[in-house]
Amino acid sequence: MDINKVQKRIISLSKYIKEIALLEREGRYIACIYPDFQALQDQLIINIRSEILWYGLELYNMEVPPQEGIREFEIFSSPLAKKPDGSYDKEKLLAQLQKELPLDVNNSLEIQEPLCKALCSFIATLTPKELSPDAHFELDLGLDSLDYVALFTYVEESFGVVIDEEIFARHMRLEELYRYIKKHQKFFAPKEESWGDIIHQDLKEELVYSPVILTLYKTLLYPLFKLYFSFDVQGVEKIPHSSCIIAPTHESMLDGFLIESSLPYKTLYNTFFLAYEGVFGKGMLEPISKHGQLLLIDANKNLKRSMQRAALALKAKKNIVIFPEGARSRDGKLLEFRPFFAMLAKEFNVPIVPVHIDGSFEALRAGALLPRPVKIKVEYLDPIEPDDLSYEALSQKVRSAIEQKLL
Repeated sequence: MDINKVQKRIISLSKYIKEIALLEREGRYIACIYPDFQALQDQLIINIRSEILWYGLELYNMEVPPQEGIREFEIFSSPLAKKPDGSYDKEKLLAQLQKELPLDVNNSLEIQEPLCKALCSFIATLTPKELSPDAHFELDLGLDSLDYVALFTYVEESFGVVIDEEIFARHMRLEELYRYIKKHQKFFAPKEESWGDIIHQDLKEELVYSPVILTLYKTLLYPLFKLYFSFDVQGVEKIPHSSCIIAPTHESMLDGFLIESSLPYKTLYNTFFLAYEGVFGKGMLEPISKHGQLLLIDANKNLKRSMQRAALALKAKKNIVIFPEGARSRDGKLLEFRPFFAMLAKEFNVPIVPVHIDGSFEALRAGALLPRPVKIKVEYLDPIEPDDLSYEALSQKVRSAIEQKLL
């Protein structure tokens, strides 16, 4: 592998990657990446890992054979270590990867100042990582979209400061956010709301039902899929008659339509689909979002509203389809599960129905325009009750049920 050539190619594919060093570790390559934070801020991107993965590394992986793809990466919140001659200091980078050093706490943060103390105490409930003034909320502290919503709500309720995605994109380090809050603070009344409080707030939106359109979709798609893909559906009798979350694997753009066509008509009429606004909210797919019982969300803007919108179906005692991976797999392998679906199941005390979709990746890989006539099977698995499981444990239990089908 020509490492320099690969590094240059990956940078050319993403305007958000400023530096990249490929290191060989245990016989495989790992990418050390320093992002262009200014470019990310300009586009109001707050989910940096996802953006760099899907619109940088995975675009490169689609160009090369599977064995040459870059599957592991680490994002650094400061420039990559270099030698005096300007080349990357690979020994130092490897040492940083292999040993997680605690972040240094310095005196530039007024840790005893009441607002700062309250803010840091709350952030400490979201992450086990050590806090420091320069700590980046995602890259150093490991916060995700759920944590961001909790943080925004806490800041507004406790200090009277409204934090939205545009503001947060420009203040994603601890000290930056603290200084912003201190400057705009209206009062001081630390108050922590639970996820139940946040998700049950009135959104003043209503569900839009489209039974006639859904009937048309299913009536047309099911025989077409049956003919072209030898479509096989199993386990629909396991779907509860009460409200539930349907959680399928996600390998291609076909998956939502496969689920839609596989559900019995009565179940379909009471089911809504969570979808990404950036894909289904514009262009040729926009009519589907308006007439397909879709609830649109965006992970980079209006997070709180997006999550409350996703809860509308469960508030109405209906079903909702959520892809736990949050994105399509570009190599056919199961991605990391995001905890949002598990949080909803816990807060509304509804079961989760894992769904294994087999064959859709082979039928329509990422980047392909036309599907191939490959056999596709959709199998609904036994429902999983939230019981007393944590979000993480519930998410892992659903993932494990699906992984058993992959063996």
